[in-house]
Amino acid sequence: MTTSAVPARPDPRARTRPGRTSALLAAAHGGPAVAVTTIAALLAIRSDLGAADTVLVTAAVLTGQLTIGWGNDLRDLPRDRAVGRADKPLVTGALPVRWVVTALVVSGAACLVLSGAVGWRSALVNVVLGAGAGHAYNLGLKATWWSWLPYACAFGTLPSVVTLASPDPAWAPAWMTAAGALLGVGAHLLNTLPDLADDERTGVRGLPHRIGATPSRVLAALLLAGASVAAVLGPDGTPRAWAWAALALAVVLAGITLVTRGRTPFRAAVAVALLDVGLLVAAG
Repeated sequence: MTTSAVPARPDPRARTRPGRTSALLAAAHGGPAVAVTTIAALLAIRSDLGAADTVLVTAAVLTGQLTIGWGNDLRDLPRDRAVGRADKPLVTGALPVRWVVTALVVSGAACLVLSGAVGWRSALVNVVLGAGAGHAYNLGLKATWWSWLPYACAFGTLPSVVTLASPDPAWAPAWMTAAGALLGVGAHLLNTLPDLADDERTGVRGLPHRIGATPSRVLAALLLAGASVAAVLGPDGTPRAWAWAALALAVVLAGITLVTRGRTPFRAAVAVALLDVGLLVAAG
């Protein structure tokens, strides 16, 4: 005999407007959104963009990332209810669905306007290959062997969102694209691990589910280390001593993903990503 999960009881403290605002930010998956936006901002700072365009590119990436988070929680609401996800504001009743729908529409419109303000090339990459890849994941790819592809696409093209917005638009170097793609796939593998059981119960079987938890950890560690190697060896010239030290730290962080559980592996992946962006900024 099977029993259905009991939905989490609404938190009356979250019924206030400030409470709902916090819940709205939580539904947007604020941590990953801020991490990706920070990477975009640092890449923009190291580029030849002016101050205004740097702000525009950063805001365009942020609004696009927010739509992915809200779209994810809306799409997964039936699954999250089925497994009683008490950490989801839409499941607990702390956040009305209409708030998320409105936020998604407004943020999506802002992403289009902000992206277009820095040029059509950058806009297409950010909207189609960045935010669009995230929504493709939400709408179905997450449950297939190809669940890794949106992450590779979005992270790999993130540097080009910046370089295509410059006065002399061009695609980012191949090594930079490769480093971003490797980081993205590694982050996907680690971010999925804590939810493997719940996902299986609701029919979601992406790449991490199909190859298993241990192979996912090993593959993620290799990918993160590979991204760091690309960030150190990719730029022109001989790497300096501090670059090798940063690479060593990145390898240690990648190793942490093999021996920790919960959300710690994903946080380590984010730390590697920020460390690699630091390498790119220093190289510039």
